[in-house]
Amino acid sequence: MEMANTSKINFSEITPEIYKMAEACERNSRIDPELFRTYDVKRGLRDLDGRGVLTGLTEISEVQSGRDGKGNPGPGELFYRGYRIDDLVNGFVGEGRFGYEETVYLLLFGELPDGEQLQGFRELLAKYRTLPTSFVRDIIMKAPSRDMMNTLARSVLTLYSYDTNADDTSTANVLRQCLQLIALFPLLSVYGYQAYSHYHDGNSLFIHSPVPELSTAENILHLLRPDSAYTELEARILDLALVLHAEHGGGNNSSFTVHVVSSSGTDTYSAMAAGLGSLKGPKHGGANIKVVQMFEDMKRQVEDWKDEDEVKDYLGRLLRGEAFDRSGLVYGIGHAVYSLSDPRAKIFRYFVEKLSEEKGMREEYELYSLVERLAPEVIAEKRRIYKGVSANIDFYSGFVYRMLGLPMELYTPIFAVSRIAGWSAHRIEELVGSGKIIRPAYRSVAPRREYIPMGER
Repeated sequence: MEMANTSKINFSEITPEIYKMAEACERNSRIDPELFRTYDVKRGLRDLDGRGVLTGLTEISEVQSGRDGKGNPGPGELFYRGYRIDDLVNGFVGEGRFGYEETVYLLLFGELPDGEQLQGFRELLAKYRTLPTSFVRDIIMKAPSRDMMNTLARSVLTLYSYDTNADDTSTANVLRQCLQLIALFPLLSVYGYQAYSHYHDGNSLFIHSPVPELSTAENILHLLRPDSAYTELEARILDLALVLHAEHGGGNNSSFTVHVVSSSGTDTYSAMAAGLGSLKGPKHGGANIKVVQMFEDMKRQVEDWKDEDEVKDYLGRLLRGEAFDRSGLVYGIGHAVYSLSDPRAKIFRYFVEKLSEEKGMREEYELYSLVERLAPEVIAEKRRIYKGVSANIDFYSGFVYRMLGLPMELYTPIFAVSRIAGWSAHRIEELVGSGKIIRPAYRSVAPRREYIPMGER
């Protein structure tokens, strides 16, 4: 029997036919920007002055821009369950505790734990920090992706198959699933990177088991490093990064995505995978990578890192689209909500300085500080600003991760390890308090057309 001629498809190739069809897609996907004004469409669910359109209510966290009732800019504020983020950080830092597990407890249950409750919660997470038998070999080690966010999402969706009660959306079952995923995200992220590093870069493969007594931040460093060694300051500042990224209101893109997907009644694994897909975007979770890459370009272009005029000239070229990726952006400066200051960046700055001294990178820290001071001035000179601009949390977090020796492939997954705490709280809040599927309106502006028979086209 003669076999038909077949050829393998190159899934990565864009053929000339695809390019031609893509032109048609683009041509018929453009909408006149003036129509958005005509129909008063809040693009990005934001008003023209940048304020978010109110789409829901939450008790989980509050993001305050700092602007007064007249729109004047001021210092930003962040609250977790009504507590100022500054007070929470000062509390666990001052008392010598790791804060991430305590923060997760607060976000999920609405109250700060006492000592006994916190210890029991830590032990519960440690118990859940175990993957199904052969999961690493059969799932993570197979077809490792160059993007760890895809690896993480694939692992989360695969865990659905190991859950005999995957579709139960009762509060108890969803809480159980969320706690397990909170515990497992560090393993899924780091193991995914180790597999990629081994198969794609030829590095030695090592898979450490988590240590029950260690905090989430300590376990990440233990799992990642060949010798599992880390300093106290390294673990403390990574823990702080997890706390500051754990939640940021229901209106951020990934948390809103979890709300939208959860409102359909779907399972926890699908909702969290959707959140991961959102966070992967460079406009959201990938922003700190852009900051690090921008500074690497700056260090090559600027001869004297302490020369304010030279640094300002580079920032001006950034804004004019003449430097780095030519996007016209100074990455890490400005925020959709905050105006004069991002409270997370203010908290982070002190600890970043201490870590830079431990790592012998004080000179680079001073360059970051100089850019943080000069960038708002340069932006105000070149652009119309309806509110103040300042350094956001992404401005420093990538620098911290680089000082910690974290590979860039893990920058966004570490964000996910932290933010799943907020996603979990928002998913539960949506399921408990809603009942309606989230379905915003889109208005069609396409003209009506008469059908054309095939022979007349």
